[in-house]
Amino acid sequence: MYRTKTCGELRLADAGSTVTLCGWVQRTRKMGGMTFVDLRDRYGITQLVFNQEVNAELCDRANKLGREYVIQVIGTVAERSNKNPKMDTGEIEIIVDTLNVLNVSIVPPFTIEDDTDGGDDLRMQYRYLDLRRSVVRRNLELRHKMAFEVRRYLDAHHFLEVETPVLIKSTPEGARDFVVPSRMNPGEFYALPQSPQTLKQLLMVSGFDRYFQIVKCFRDEDLRADRQPEFTQIDCEMSFVEQEDVLQMFEGMTKHLFKYIKNIDFTEPFPRMTWADAMKYYGSDKPDIRFGMKFVELKDLTEGKNFSVFDSVPFVAGICCPGCATYTRKQLDELTEFVKRPQVGAKGLVYVRYDANGNFKSSVDKFYSADDLKKWAERFGAQPGDLMLILAGETMKTRKALCELRLEMGSRLGLRDKNVYAPLWVIDFPLFEWDDETQRYYAMHHPFTSPNPEDIDMLESNPGAVRANAYDMVVNGTELGGGSIRIHDSVLQDRMFKVLGFTEEQAQAQFGFLMNAFKYGAPPHGGLAFGLDRFVSIFAGLDSIRDCIAFPKNNSGRDVMLDAPSPISQAQLDELSINVCLKKD
Repeated sequence: MYRTKTCGELRLADAGSTVTLCGWVQRTRKMGGMTFVDLRDRYGITQLVFNQEVNAELCDRANKLGREYVIQVIGTVAERSNKNPKMDTGEIEIIVDTLNVLNVSIVPPFTIEDDTDGGDDLRMQYRYLDLRRSVVRRNLELRHKMAFEVRRYLDAHHFLEVETPVLIKSTPEGARDFVVPSRMNPGEFYALPQSPQTLKQLLMVSGFDRYFQIVKCFRDEDLRADRQPEFTQIDCEMSFVEQEDVLQMFEGMTKHLFKYIKNIDFTEPFPRMTWADAMKYYGSDKPDIRFGMKFVELKDLTEGKNFSVFDSVPFVAGICCPGCATYTRKQLDELTEFVKRPQVGAKGLVYVRYDANGNFKSSVDKFYSADDLKKWAERFGAQPGDLMLILAGETMKTRKALCELRLEMGSRLGLRDKNVYAPLWVIDFPLFEWDDETQRYYAMHHPFTSPNPEDIDMLESNPGAVRANAYDMVVNGTELGGGSIRIHDSVLQDRMFKVLGFTEEQAQAQFGFLMNAFKYGAPPHGGLAFGLDRFVSIFAGLDSIRDCIAFPKNNSGRDVMLDAPSPISQAQLDELSINVCLKKD
């Protein structure tokens, strides 16, 4: 063994013992005739001591150590005279007798510290160095711990972990597929799975009544903080269940993770909110309910006052910001510019200050009297000292913009504490969404989601009103997972495909294997999938899922460390019968 102890485990009780440590040189400090070296490994940091008077040659060698050198030392554990209470090993140090340099290092491109001087791109390029930083390592340790607890919980509830194929058939109904050419079948392509959806349904048909998999999924979609081209799902499915059974099972798993990972005990059931209410009061199907500021609609109170901005649109609504009546004109102008950003999409902002004396000051005083504004305040439930912020426009676009404004105000007021968790279920999603461009309906979740039993009769006559038997788990405004009760009846599945505009031939070509399987006695079944990366990032208090993935891609979907994707040789292309013809801009 190269080492007998790690750099994080020695304590004062070990004083006097001889140990062998290995690790990387974090830093060196020369103080008079003494040289101090901080030695780091995955488990922590231990201080090494070299004394010029005791062993000049050894001390000289220690003075030549560079950052990130890999070394082995043998020495005696001693009590430190200047203890460091911030370090787990801060009460001890190692009086070194033997020093072996196992490998040298060039100067790293950024400091291997919690607060590093490396930018995102540089750290991504040298990710193997970034992973040496304790703040990044802790994220991966958390990920391991969470995956372990997921497996423990599901195993205790009789779920079987079953691996499904990575090379499958393309299903263009969802996000864009990543495709893989087949050498043995020229001109034909596999696809990487966006999710194991159809495969886990086939496992239900096979009689594996409780399945799970911590599985890689691949989607060629535009990236943002909570998306990567490849990501990991906790994918689950159950047979002979209704929606309530699924919610109870996975609410239990979520509570288990909060208890064993964060030591947070949720004793009450998670709240449930319909999709319609989520959109009405928060403008989002993943509302952050850590704070209030629900939307208040004002259209009926604003009409007939000759204010064309309000009169000419179908929707007027706002939020009440407690204690913000003291906002200056500069601050209000900043909020106006915020809502006008292209990502938000509003054309302007109306404000009403309700000052501490009970007076109103508004940007629309010219059109609305104090009595009018008082009625608005009553609708908002506003108190003296509050600020009302109002947007107007097309309903869904305005709700989206107001959602962004609400989140911005929540952040400004310190109401989005990352150490506070507010989970909920969002239920009763629409089954379909209409696309104006293609003039057809698309499945909001996927084509195998079962309609709400109460709405099945409207499938053909009023598809836009049909609710899905679907559900999402949301925590702090982030969708952690979602799922549905599936269609298990081939007749109902066929009706679903017809509403989505599939011909029988198209449905058979894409999903014939599943439709045929349903004819052999498919059980009622349902499930969900959690995003493991998102789950970990929420628990770690991260702003991006990249920081809890060992080797992530950047915002352009590139691995800058491996320089992937990259061109392949003409010989490889010829072997695959592929001719590359790039589009010209």
